Amino acid sequence: MKILISDGIESAGGNMLQDAGHEVVNQKFTPDELLQAIPDFDCIMVRSATKVTKEVIDTGKKLKVIARGGVGLDNIDVVYAKEKGIKILNTPGASSISVAELAIAHMFAVCRFLNLSNTEMRSGKWPKKEYSKGLELTGKTLGIMGIGNIGKEVAKRALGLGMSVIAFDPYVTSIDLNVKLVSKDELIAQSDFISMHMPFIKAEGPSLTAKEFAKMKKGVIVINCARGGVVSEKDLLDALNNGTVAAAGIDVFETEPPSEAQKELINHPRVSVSPHIGASTMEAQLRVGVEIAQKVIEALK
Repeated sequence: MKILISDGIESAGGNMLQDAGHEVVNQKFTPDELLQAIPDFDCIMVRSATKVTKEVIDTGKKLKVIARGGVGLDNIDVVYAKEKGIKILNTPGASSISVAELAIAHMFAVCRFLNLSNTEMRSGKWPKKEYSKGLELTGKTLGIMGIGNIGKEVAKRALGLGMSVIAFDPYVTSIDLNVKLVSKDELIAQSDFISMHMPFIKAEGPSLTAKEFAKMKKGVIVINCARGGVVSEKDLLDALNNGTVAAAGIDVFETEPPSEAQKELINHPRVSVSPHIGASTMEAQLRVGVEIAQKVIEALK
């Protein structure tokens, strides 16, 4: 079978595909170039950059498998692909630890002003007095919105830090961790920290909007390492400015790379940002590459 790796893969995964007898092409195409190339391939493997649209699927007459090295499938027209009998694969657990660790890192960053002190000390300042009122995570209540693979890894680390953990997930009715499952409204009202780990469903819109911010504790800290759009950026900025939200950690954005209109949020002094790197660790990339290769090999048998 002929496999297109569009957004790169760890060499271990690529080698596995070749060792299984497949012809592998590791090349990035523009959207127009992809439409020209895709008819030759039985499988396309993507990360988050390449969009597998209805047009790509229609043009890829030989496609049997669409594989996403990662969790979300929002860059793939999953419904249409399944209607065409194409298998959809992803790696929902491979990057969970890395994303969870980044979420915790953003909590520490905003609680101890690391995002600001790093910059200011490099410009010659010594902001010891300004940043003398940090917060401990220990003893605080963390609300996790979405207690799937990543949410569970966040919970484990938060429990290890001495936090109380509550969670809301409409698809989960029991959990084997010391985590209390609550309603969305209960989570919003009780949490000192809220960490988002839910998918973004365009038809439903953001999970956190002005309506939810209005019900939160004053001084809550919001972390989004899930998907851009899960939290309304406009409403988050308003909540930061009116004091409802004390700080935020953001790895994912409604537009990526962010536009000029998003700069006020990104440059806000109580916001810690990173450029969508939740899964970007050496360990996670290796796991993703190996796992997706294994799944593709099995699917193409």
